[in-house]
Amino acid sequence: MKSVLDFAAARQAGRKIVMTTCYDAWTARLLQGTGIDCVLVGDSGVMVMHGAHDTVAATVDMMAAMTRAVRLGGPELFVVADLPFLSYRGSLDRALDSVRPLMVAGAQAVKLEGARGHLPLVEQLVSSGIPVMGHLGLTPQSVHALGGYRVQGRSEAAAEALLQDARDLQEAGCFALVLECVPSALARRVTEQLAIPTIGIGAGDGTDGQVLVLHDLLGAAPASAHQPRFVRRYADVAGTLQSAVNQFAEEVRSGAFPSAAESYA
Repeated sequence: MKSVLDFAAARQAGRKIVMTTCYDAWTARLLQGTGIDCVLVGDSGVMVMHGAHDTVAATVDMMAAMTRAVRLGGPELFVVADLPFLSYRGSLDRALDSVRPLMVAGAQAVKLEGARGHLPLVEQLVSSGIPVMGHLGLTPQSVHALGGYRVQGRSEAAAEALLQDARDLQEAGCFALVLECVPSALARRVTEQLAIPTIGIGAGDGTDGQVLVLHDLLGAAPASAHQPRFVRRYADVAGTLQSAVNQFAEEVRSGAFPSAAESYA
């Protein structure tokens, strides 16, 4: 993705959109040479990188710092940044004050969770020249209200409400929509009824694209850690890292490292 217009072009061409999270410059440099379309500086970074139990702990300053690092490391990446918990509630002025640091840090779009109470803000942002990505289904910032990390939209009433929220976000001006942890049939219905592209995570294969937390798909957590059913591990980074560090420790203690070639005369 080079611009926000490429999302609509991908949908029109029937080409799936590929998105991963990214939280730092080192990773952004590596991702820039891959086949992904865009990165999400997710508030999940407060969990993955800082050990928090949920995304509620994320702040605007933290999100801006991660966004700046990603932009510096991946100047050619299309960067979407999450608006953190409660930063876009209250007055429009307060919400705009939360958005500005993320855009100044290098985001090309922002993502917010839910629809109800947010539609005027989406309209305001879009009319101000700020692309907005929506997010429905399991919205992690509302995990306490939802009673945990549960699949959303299982009942017909809940499905209809989600469909209406999706239509409302599209009408308000969102350029794309993330659907998280919803039944695959519902995600397909939403995708068919919208003109904007949908990006799924735990939403089946009927969406216009997929997003995963990078550390999940890389297998960066120990194999014993909990893994959502929608995650596929494409590598064993945790195992590789531990093996490399253990080998380093052994060679330091045995005297095999450093060698003469790795020392200065």
